[in-house]
Amino acid sequence: MRKGQNPAKFVKDVPRPERITVALLNYIPFLSGFYAETLDVLKVSLESMRKDAGLPFDLMIFDNGSCAEVREFLVQEKEAGRIQYLILSEKNMGKGGAWNVMLAGAPGEIIAYTDSDVLFSPNWLSRSVELLETFPNVGMVTARPYRTSPELYTSTLEWAKKNATLDEGQFIPWETFLEFNLSLGQTEEENVKVYAETRDWRISYKGVTAMAGASHWQFTAYKSTLQQFLPFDMDKPMGQVRQLDKRMNDAGLLRLMVSDPLAMNMSNTLGYLRGDLGKERGKISSPKGKKEGMGKRLLELPPIKKMLLAVYNKIFSWYYS
Repeated sequence: MRKGQNPAKFVKDVPRPERITVALLNYIPFLSGFYAETLDVLKVSLESMRKDAGLPFDLMIFDNGSCAEVREFLVQEKEAGRIQYLILSEKNMGKGGAWNVMLAGAPGEIIAYTDSDVLFSPNWLSRSVELLETFPNVGMVTARPYRTSPELYTSTLEWAKKNATLDEGQFIPWETFLEFNLSLGQTEEENVKVYAETRDWRISYKGVTAMAGASHWQFTAYKSTLQQFLPFDMDKPMGQVRQLDKRMNDAGLLRLMVSDPLAMNMSNTLGYLRGDLGKERGKISSPKGKKEGMGKRLLELPPIKKMLLAVYNKIFSWYYS
């Protein structure tokens, strides 16, 4: 038998969620090896995201089965009021499985999705939303220009040729282009040829400039648009997320990027903040630079590197597959 009345019945108003939900996906299974610095990377990403986004937002984090230390940090952030919505998954559902929960459950009208290793610059969110609200029929906006696969933005170019000012050229500066690709583990040497042989597409519409292209690692979109592509049925934890890029292009939606770099991939270390990418550039431009030790050169020999990485992958699969 009930005793008394539920006090919630007398509450007249409840807080409304922000119009924008920033949805971050995190996975740090342990804090060693590949993942040794990833908790620090996550902390830097969160700090940069909040610093000066340009628009208010609620933060949702989906943790995809991380270790206890990471879960403890996230709970502390939630209790301190720095995370508005926190989902702790018992197991790794893969990116597609996490997207099914995040993109359907985020309360905002606009969702700004990000991986957990992205470093943001001031006004990254306001600039992204500006493109989203200015251009028609936008599928997704990424807060950094870089060269993506042309076959994934054919619909954007078709629309721009008829409705906007479209220019082809080398609009992304070499340093901006190289900075991002080095963060993916590529070398300066292999990117020289790529940069020379590829081009950018710049679109001007109603006084606003965008670049053609976008990507699944960071994007801003209307929730109603994203729901058209749910659910995702992915049988691998990674590697199939380009489905979203392709399906948006096939649906005729625009895939756009802001014209200057407001988001950067840090990957699994804080090397970008330490200036390690600059050191990578120096390996080619400064032939008299410090030589690598014999041990390091041996580790880079293809047969040895292949064998050691195979052992690492096997040990990883024993524990976490």
